[in-house]
Amino acid sequence: MNQIVQLDERETTLKNIGHVSYFLHLVVAIGAVMPGAQASVALLIVAFVIDLVKKDSAIGTWQESHFRWRIRTVLWAAGLYLVTAPLWLLLLVPGWIAWGVISIWFLYRIVRGWMNLNANQPMP
Repeated sequence: MNQIVQLDERETTLKNIGHVSYFLHLVVAIGAVMPGAQASVALLIVAFVIDLVKKDSAIGTWQESHFRWRIRTVLWAAGLYLVTAPLWLLLLVPGWIAWGVISIWFLYRIVRGWMNLNANQPMP
């Protein structure tokens, strides 16, 4: 059941990059969920750029799905934040609720992805 999986140097490097990226995403996600703990969007941009630059290195490995997972998560979250931004201008409470739900979804995606990375499992 619990098999020890040996990773080659390339996969180890990609996994380390994944850990750094997930950590940066997690800092931003926690900051989005916890009031008053806003992390800089710069951290998210750094993580996103790392994923974009290194995704080609992961082609053909199980970690390719993690790069896609993180990139899609950021793009969907950004799109959802932009679409719901007018709610803040019209009514404060609906905007707060919408952004809260998006932030919790973002946090869930990051935690789920990082857990799969630790278990050496690809993302769906």
